Amino acid sequence: MTIRVLLADDQTLVRAGFRVLLERTDDIEVVGDAADGDEAIALARAHRPDVVLMDVRMPGTDGVAATARIVGDARLPGVRVLMLTTFDLDEYVFAALRAGASGFLLKDVAPEELRRAVRLIARGDALLAPSVTRRLISAFAGRPGSRGVPLERLATLTDREREVVALVADGLSNQEIGDRLGMSPATAKTHVNRAMAKLEARDRAQLVVIAYQSGLAGIPRSR
Repeated sequence: MTIRVLLADDQTLVRAGFRVLLERTDDIEVVGDAADGDEAIALARAHRPDVVLMDVRMPGTDGVAATARIVGDARLPGVRVLMLTTFDLDEYVFAALRAGASGFLLKDVAPEELRRAVRLIARGDALLAPSVTRRLISAFAGRPGSRGVPLERLATLTDREREVVALVADGLSNQEIGDRLGMSPATAKTHVNRAMAKLEARDRAQLVVIAYQSGLAGIPRSR
């Protein structure tokens, strides 16, 4: 299947560069490019891409607001947003993750890493493994106004689900979680999905944010 990508960045040369890098493969197609958040929203509705590569800082409607509107649009249930930023510790990026972005990349990313990231996001994974992402979330999760989920929802998690959520927050894949806890990747995925449902997380990226906000990240692991 061809992955359909929408580019959103206020710099024409940046959009052109990403288009060239992405279209050098047979499985990725750029279906449009937008210069601001409003245009990104309109083109997302028109083209229904699999992934929106969204600059976090744009004039007018920025990437955070555009992400929230795209992710919250019932007409765009399969559209995922991958944020782009120049700064590794960018408060706007954390806000975008809270708004529903599935991960973020720095703009100086290597070409193959960019293509890999698009493929990961398109298949429903979250791009949250780099340590910089965990530093970002740790830096902003404890700030005023950054609240976790209600305690009654946290109470519904089993001990195993809490362990799994903490490992997701560490950036581990289902395979790595299974290896760590002595279970199959399919069983790990089941635990992740159950935790997401209980915590009302739309994807793994939001699950990581919830883990840091609610103190689930960093809990002791079983040996």
